Amino acid sequence: MPWKNGGGTTTEIALHPQGASLDAFDWRISMAHVGGDGPFSSFPGIDRTLAVLRGDGIRLALSDGETVMLDRQTEPFAFAADRAVAGQLVAGPIDDLNVMSRRGGWTHAMRRIIGASSHAVGIDAGLLVLVAPAGDWTVTWSRGAEILAPGDSALLDGPAQVELSANNPENEIFAITLVPTS
Repeated sequence: MPWKNGGGTTTEIALHPQGASLDAFDWRISMAHVGGDGPFSSFPGIDRTLAVLRGDGIRLALSDGETVMLDRQTEPFAFAADRAVAGQLVAGPIDDLNVMSRRGGWTHAMRRIIGASSHAVGIDAGLLVLVAPAGDWTVTWSRGAEILAPGDSALLDGPAQVELSANNPENEIFAITLVPTS
């Protein structure tokens, strides 16, 4: 799918409601390949969180003078998607994970989990989305266990309590919560 500003393409992971346009979604999760410097698309009324999946990183310059450096070790960065933001690549292209939710209708949070151990993740209401960009992850919850391979994702209805486990210290998974506000 083309970016809203025409500067690249994105791969949609999940969208609500299904089939919604870029101006009408309630929430959206996607991955993008960023091959050059430039402005981010503006999404009025949307909150956004961004995390770097591959590459050396990106420096964000926000309209109020704030600058943020994102790479594979930093926590995902949350910001209002209607703020003017310009991205400058550190040393070549990156791939990123992007979560957006419509302010006043949904809230979201994204957490990066790395390492060979068990991690508990839960949600009381709403949705839990797991995105596994690197390594195999065992996902165990009340309905059993499932393996998420690299590139897989899972969407679970809340309430949900999940145990995530991996055998390799370089495995990476993102836990995204999406909660309706009304």
